Amino acid sequence: MYPVMVLRNLLIILAVSFDSHLHTSMYFVLSNLRWIDIGFTSATVPKMIVDMQSHSRVISYAGCLTQMSFLVLFACIEDMLLTVMAYDQFLAICHPLHYPVIVNPHHCVFLVLVSFFLSLLDSQLHSWIVLQFTFFKNVEISNFVCEPSQLLNLACSDGVINSIFIYLDSIMFGFLPISGILLSYCKIVPSILRMSPSDGKYKGFSTCGSHLAVVCLFYGTGIGMYLTSAVSPPPSNGVVASVMYAVVTPMLNPFICSLRNRDIQSAPWRLRSTTVESHDLFHPFSCVCKEGQPH
Repeated sequence: MYPVMVLRNLLIILAVSFDSHLHTSMYFVLSNLRWIDIGFTSATVPKMIVDMQSHSRVISYAGCLTQMSFLVLFACIEDMLLTVMAYDQFLAICHPLHYPVIVNPHHCVFLVLVSFFLSLLDSQLHSWIVLQFTFFKNVEISNFVCEPSQLLNLACSDGVINSIFIYLDSIMFGFLPISGILLSYCKIVPSILRMSPSDGKYKGFSTCGSHLAVVCLFYGTGIGMYLTSAVSPPPSNGVVASVMYAVVTPMLNPFICSLRNRDIQSAPWRLRSTTVESHDLFHPFSCVCKEGQPH
């Protein structure tokens, strides 16, 4: 699943990068999401593969904290970029006349950078909390990944501080983004229903359906993983939830995004035709200049 996920995401990134038809704000955010999926899975799966081959389940304290930091970073960025995509669709469907003015390249880069820096701050806060209130050695975690809530449960301090931090973090990077997505779709769906079929109703529902499928998959598996960690389930349940969240979801996301998206599906053919035309245009023997005509 890991090479399939990496190759599929890279194909979408290359298509968005080299196809001028896809140089829009939505596909800019989509290509960043594909990078995030690669980084999110790469934070856990390579170590898991090495452990399976070496029959070792040991990870260093520094390695565990590093893995946790990258997991939190990439998960928060994806969370916020999914919200940015919902906002982009809201403007495109509900305010199409103002869309080109509001959503410009500088605005898109700004939103992506804000998402990155807020996520980086949250990741460092997780690391700081664990470093301040935990000290463990030779302990066993019933998972293949250093999951934040399990590390915080090992804290050698009052659990009230950790609980407050988890609640505030959940509100900031869980409740607020999903509320923004739901509010956007409360405006988007009635606007699409008022469209006539010739105005792109089918395309609107296809794009929104793909985005909602990714959102449901991301939040559904994420909530499942954190609930299994919170209630201290049997080890097998926590591992299955983590595999769904860290491996299966990033693998399915690029297929969902491109399944009903004709622009992504037709991008390889446009790239091929553009390459052929460019080759014919710039071939050294393809142009014949007649005498007396300017070169």
